[in-house]
Amino acid sequence: MWNDIGQLAGDVWRYLDLHGETSTLKLRSSLKISQSLLFLALGWLGREGKIHIVSSDRGYRVSIKRHNS
Repeated sequence: MWNDIGQLAGDVWRYLDLHGETSTLKLRSSLKISQSLLFLALGWLGREGKIHIVSSDRGYRVSIKRHNS
């Protein structure tokens, strides 16, 4: 199961890298995954410090943290 979540976290990160900030609803429908799996993947990325998650009127918006080199 951990491998599946890790792979899904990679899919989420790649989607955000291509499309920029998006809602969790859009992520879920675009990746065709359950809400539970999406939040497991977001938790993974959040724990690694790779994403920003902010509350919005209709849920949450997610974006990649960009580190200045």
